[in-house]
Amino acid sequence: MATQDIAELQRNRAVRWTTILVILVLTLFLTIVACLSVGVVSIPFDQVLAVLFGGGSERDSWIIWNLRLPRVLLAAIVGASLAIAGATMQGLFRNPMASPSIIGISAGAAFGASLAIVLGVSWASGAFAIPAMAFVFSFVTLFLVYAISRDRRGYVPVETLLLAGIAIGSLFNAMVSALQYFAGDRLSGVVFWLMGGLNNATWDQVAISIAPVILGCSLIMILARDLNAIMVGEEQAGNLGINVNQTRMILLVSASLVTAIAVSVSGTIGFVGLIIPHIIRIVVGPDHRILLPASIISGALFLIWTDTLARTIIAPAELPVGIITSLLGAPFFIYLLMSRKKSMGW
Repeated sequence: MATQDIAELQRNRAVRWTTILVILVLTLFLTIVACLSVGVVSIPFDQVLAVLFGGGSERDSWIIWNLRLPRVLLAAIVGASLAIAGATMQGLFRNPMASPSIIGISAGAAFGASLAIVLGVSWASGAFAIPAMAFVFSFVTLFLVYAISRDRRGYVPVETLLLAGIAIGSLFNAMVSALQYFAGDRLSGVVFWLMGGLNNATWDQVAISIAPVILGCSLIMILARDLNAIMVGEEQAGNLGINVNQTRMILLVSASLVTAIAVSVSGTIGFVGLIIPHIIRIVVGPDHRILLPASIISGALFLIWTDTLARTIIAPAELPVGIITSLLGAPFFIYLLMSRKKSMGW
């Protein structure tokens, strides 16, 4: 193929990717405004815009700035985090059914949160006691899984990593069940946290979570080309001069960081990291240079809409958003499994 033809293909690809991202960003903005208008108190679309730009009535301003906007933004952060973590895991493990929970991170976070709820154990206090313990145990889980998987040469086989993740995740799930058994009158708090929800969203949670999520997402996107090479094969990636072990470790830590932040502020919300990357991969292709940013925006869109549904479907009461995502995600997972079964000829 001539150099001119290659340059033309690259320009067309750049235009297509830019168009996709611009459409997604505009859709995200419109979604945020639309979901801010929905609730027990309905606020017209134009009034939401007026409030966001410094106008509007005092009542509408209080509702949007103190109740709805921090929740919508936290939903965007959590959805984006889970989606990019899912896309990263699927690329690393070369498996479209991989998700952030596959190496036990969510189970570890659930155990940390359960310790804080049931026993009051935490290195932080007040509103941050539960998120702090969930965050710490997310990384304790990653350390255990990586330490078990690593061989004497420092190499970490993907198969061993998956098996270690399943084992450690099962261990933490068993300990969560034990804590639930002895929780007594605090059982409802554990169960509600495990269902996943954003009803306690605050500006403090938004402020604390946004910087680590930006850091983790940035590190993952910087390594998008390396992730593409690893997907082709670790040997081929090594031949291209990529330090596969180091790259995999950075990607795992970054994906674990954003997952830990998401789980620590929202509880365990399932299937976002499974559904979104798979759908986006169908639309934009497997190249992680576009897949990762598109997954970030789409994950934010998905969780904003599902959380809006969760808080309005039985208003004035509300459902934990984890129930909505599971109801949507479980049939999709079954579809994925059946499709893979058919393609593999099982």
